Amino acid sequence: MKPTLFALATLAMSMPCFADFDYVGKGTTANSAGQQTPFTFGFAWNSEQGTLRIGNKSYDMDTLPESYSLALVLSKDDSQVWLQEFHSGWFDSFYWQLGEHVIRLEKGQFEQQVKGNYELHIDDRSYFFTSNNAAIKVNFAAEGVESITVSGVTKNMGTKK
Repeated sequence: MKPTLFALATLAMSMPCFADFDYVGKGTTANSAGQQTPFTFGFAWNSEQGTLRIGNKSYDMDTLPESYSLALVLSKDDSQVWLQEFHSGWFDSFYWQLGEHVIRLEKGQFEQQVKGNYELHIDDRSYFFTSNNAAIKVNFAAEGVESITVSGVTKNMGTKK
C-alpha cells in the first residue's frame, strides 16, 4: 500500500501546474425608463484543454491572450450607449461584476459639461467620455483578470461635480 501512495504522491507533484479561472460576469443594462435587462458576459481559461471562453463561446488557443477589449459607443446625440457584448441595442446604463471587479456606467448631473452626462466607474476610479468611443480592456494573467483599463476617457479629478 505504501508504494502505491508514494507513486500517487510523486505523480501529483510531477504534473504541470495548470492555471485556470472562470469569471461568470453577471450584469444588467437599463434603459431610460429604468427597465433592467440582465446579461452574462464573462471569461474562462482552461490551460489543460487550451480553451478560452468569451461570453458564451469557446475558442481553442495555444496560450492565454494578454487582453480582451470591449467597444463602448456613445450615440451621436450623447443620449445612449451601445456595447454589443451586453445588449443588442442602445441602453442608458449598465452594471457588470467580473470577479472582484465592478464596472458601471451611470448618468449624473454635473456643474460643468460632461459628454452625455455619463460617468464610467471601474472599481474605485471614475471617468468621463472624451469622444463617442471608449474601449474597456480586460487584462489577463495566469491567475485570472489582472486589471481593467479604459481608453477614450479622462479620469474624473473631482472638478465637474
